[in-house]
Amino acid sequence: MQLFYNPYIDHNTQQITFDKIESRHIVKVLRKKEGDEVFITNGKGLLFVSQIDIASDKKCLATIIRKEEKENERNYRLHVAIAPTKNIERLEWFLEKATEIGIDEITPILTQNSERKVIKKERLEKIIQSAMKQSLKFHLPKLNELITFNEFLNQESSENIYIAHCYDGKKELMKEVVEPKQEVTILIGPEGDFSPQEVSKSENANYTPISLGEARLRTETAALVAVQNVAFINQ
Repeated sequence: MQLFYNPYIDHNTQQITFDKIESRHIVKVLRKKEGDEVFITNGKGLLFVSQIDIASDKKCLATIIRKEEKENERNYRLHVAIAPTKNIERLEWFLEKATEIGIDEITPILTQNSERKVIKKERLEKIIQSAMKQSLKFHLPKLNELITFNEFLNQESSENIYIAHCYDGKKELMKEVVEPKQEVTILIGPEGDFSPQEVSKSENANYTPISLGEARLRTETAALVAVQNVAFINQ
């Protein structure tokens, strides 16, 4: 199945017109013709099966013939707050792989040791969309705006909130504290780790310190290990 993404279609949509790039891909790459089926998701749990009426590489038109509700295959909810990496390609890699494995929400955060203070949200959203389509998922993870660490702590969150850091002290292994079928939020720091003050603030905000193992991990690796651990716990 080749899956397309359109956030604007819903239960009331009857026809869809693909843009020039998608139309060319449908006709020239996939070699679709009139009468062939094309699959589309709105990223909100709906699959639309459409039939091509006009197979033009400039403006492909299709009629929706069937709609299917796709329940989220996961029985948990995961939110990762991560400090953007200095090399943006590492953050992009994390977003792609986390989307494939399963994640619901990502918040980029600015910390005291952050080396990257600006992101191009539109580009990151396109990477998430592409990963969703490639992995044949029908729920698009939410990418939030870049905010400060303190702003994030002040937001409402789930009861199951954790911070992964490299400082000594009492920390439980993640796999020993995270329960299945829960709403989980995990904080992942920058290359230079969270500052001691930030760790203290998080603990005052009831975040539980956790360890991802003995190895010292890059930011994007630590974040992906956390995502995989939560997925494994919920198997």
